[in-house]
Amino acid sequence: MGFVPNYKNLENAARNLPTDRIPLYEHNISPTFMEGLTGTQFAGLQGGTYQDKLEFFRQYSGFQRDMGYDAVTFEGCVTSILPGGGALGGHKKGVIQTREDFERYPWDTLCDRYFSAFAPDFKALRETMPAGMKAVGGVGNGVFECVQDLVGLEDLCYMRVDDEELYRDMFAKVGDVLLEIWEQFLQEFGDVYCVCRFGDDLGFRSATLLHVDDVRGLIVPQYKRVVDAVHRQGKPFLLHSCGCIFDVMDDLISTAGIDAKHSNEDAIAPYQVWIERYGDRIGNFGGLDTDALCDVNPCDIVEYTTAVYRVCEQKGHGIAIGSGNSIPDYVSPRKYVKAVETLRRLRGE
Repeated sequence: MGFVPNYKNLENAARNLPTDRIPLYEHNISPTFMEGLTGTQFAGLQGGTYQDKLEFFRQYSGFQRDMGYDAVTFEGCVTSILPGGGALGGHKKGVIQTREDFERYPWDTLCDRYFSAFAPDFKALRETMPAGMKAVGGVGNGVFECVQDLVGLEDLCYMRVDDEELYRDMFAKVGDVLLEIWEQFLQEFGDVYCVCRFGDDLGFRSATLLHVDDVRGLIVPQYKRVVDAVHRQGKPFLLHSCGCIFDVMDDLISTAGIDAKHSNEDAIAPYQVWIERYGDRIGNFGGLDTDALCDVNPCDIVEYTTAVYRVCEQKGHGIAIGSGNSIPDYVSPRKYVKAVETLRRLRGE
C-alpha cells in the first residue's frame, strides 16, 4: 500500500504521544530546492494572482505529500511586514533607537498589514491542502527576532544599558502585537493547522544571545501569552530555536508551556542529548544536522540517518525526524533524497 498522509501523526508527536509512524518534519523547505528535484517551476507563483497562489500551493504541498510528510510546513513571517525593519538580517541600522522612535512607530497598523500580506496565502493553502494533511507553522518569527529586526542586536545591547525602560518596553510591545496577530490567525485559519509554531533563535553555539535573566524575564512571558492562545484553540505549540539554550529550556517548558521543540546541531549537542534531557516532558523534532546534508560534509548519509533513526526508535513517541534546521538551496539534493528514502524504508515504506 502506498503512503497515505495523516496529520495526526505530527500532532501527536508534538503532544509527546505515540504515533503510527515516526513522522517526517522540516521547519522549512526552499521552494526553489523543490523545483530542482521536481523539474517544475513554481516558486515565483506565490507572489502572483490568487490563481497563481493556488498553483504554487498545489506544487508546494504536493511535493511534501509525495516525499512522505504528514503535514505541510508553512508560515508567514512578521518581519517581512515591519515598516523600516530589516536589522535582523539586512545589516542595517534598526528603525527604533530612541523613545521617540518607539512612540511614533505604527504599531497599530501591523496586524492589518500582516493579514493584507498573508491572508491570501493561508486561504490558498487551505483550498489546496492534500487529503489527510494539515499544516504546521502559522505566524512566523517570535518576539526576540522581531525586536532585533526593529532595533538590531548590537544596538539592543546598548539600549539595555542606556535606556532599560525602553529595552523592556520593546519586548512588551512586540508581545502585544504578536498576540493580536496570533489571535486573529487562530480565529480565521486555525482550522488549516494541526501544530502551531514560530521560530525565534535565542542562542548561538555556546550560549543564549541575551543574558539568561532577560530571556526568562522579558521573552518567556511573551511566549506564554501566544502559547496560551494556541492552547485555548486545542492545538499544540512547537518552538523552533537554534543555539545552545539549555539554560532556559526549563523556563520554556514549565513557564511558557511549549509542547515540542525543534532545532539541533551536532556541534552543540547530538539529538540524543535533547531526547534524554527533555523527552519525558515535550516532543522533540529534528535529528539530522543540516551540515550532514551538504556535499561538503563527507559523512555517509545512509549510515548517519540510520543511526539517528535508531535513537528516535528507542524513544518510541514524541518524535518527528528531519533536518535539525531546514532545507535551504545549498543542501545536497542527492543527500536529502537519500536521507528521506532511508527514513521511509526504516519505517516500513
